[in-house]
Amino acid sequence: MTETLSADGGPGALRVGIACNRRTRDLTVTPSSLEKLRGVADVVWADFEDDSKGYTDPPPYDAAAEKRLASFAADLDGLVISKGCPKVTPSVLDAAPRLKLVGDLQGDRFGRRVDVAAARSRGVRAVDTTHGSSDPVAEWALGLILNGLRNAGSLFRRMIAGEVLFTDRMELRADPAYLRGELTGKTVGLVAFGHIGRRLVELLAPFRVNVLVHDPYAPRVLADVYDLTMTSLSRLFELSDVVVVLAPLTSQTRGMIGAAELGALKPGAVFVNVSRGPVVSSDALLERLRRGDVVGCLDVFDPEPIPADSELRTLPNVFLTPHIAGVTAECGPRFFDLMVDELLRCFAGHETRHDLVPREDLG
Repeated sequence: MTETLSADGGPGALRVGIACNRRTRDLTVTPSSLEKLRGVADVVWADFEDDSKGYTDPPPYDAAAEKRLASFAADLDGLVISKGCPKVTPSVLDAAPRLKLVGDLQGDRFGRRVDVAAARSRGVRAVDTTHGSSDPVAEWALGLILNGLRNAGSLFRRMIAGEVLFTDRMELRADPAYLRGELTGKTVGLVAFGHIGRRLVELLAPFRVNVLVHDPYAPRVLADVYDLTMTSLSRLFELSDVVVVLAPLTSQTRGMIGAAELGALKPGAVFVNVSRGPVVSSDALLERLRRGDVVGCLDVFDPEPIPADSELRTLPNVFLTPHIAGVTAECGPRFFDLMVDELLRCFAGHETRHDLVPREDLG
């Protein structure tokens, strides 16, 4: 079904199509941003329903769905896609000669749902708004840091098991597992420095921490802008009191954190992962956490969901959450709000802010 949401433009008016499943529409399209977009373009909708549950991958190839998408895109200036929509292939792009921008409401920055190279070669901007969830992920990372520094997960386990803890305050002071708790003045290492990392640095500012960053793709000028130190991955693990993994999952980052890096963590350190589980070697992480002298705070796993019999569930120095960092009521609509801003920039002749990277550029 294709539904016209606005049809007040005359001949030659800009036209934007939104293609995804109905649930995504209901969760992300806000009336205020829709009205903002309708102020400059006619807006039409195409429902593409499928049974996939993945975060970013399009449905398996379907020639009929591709043909329908190509027909839908034929007279569009902007195409917004998300869950349910088939991949934007060269055939779809060739059918849409007016197209100026294709935007994925969720794409993890690397264009699984768009043939980015084909779009670029045809002069079509390809963007996504994955960073719409950056703020809640950064907030949850801060929460996990504070939790880990007190090993609060262990205290929670013990209390719900019926233990009465620390009725003698001197007993608490004598327990080294809970004395390393202040974040103020600590050294925090960030593995990657994209939107989430930059927001996290803002949240860390009141704690006057020393920030180390490993990100070979981050412009070095950011070290001056945010008053931090760029360093190697090995030095970051050696020197940090807290390590936060923020790297996206690519062919280059898969397994980038292994036994050598985890082995370099100092006793008492906190290891936080809010990115993707496969960035870290699961075996090496489990082996390091078994030693009991560091605290792990994990929102993501490999495999995911975490198996019911995983040893990670039983370790007293591990705090777990089920991949919730980027999921809040507020951030869902933000994806569409940001996409409308990108469309308006593009239509006004300005540069877009959040261009996708072709996967072949990642090595």
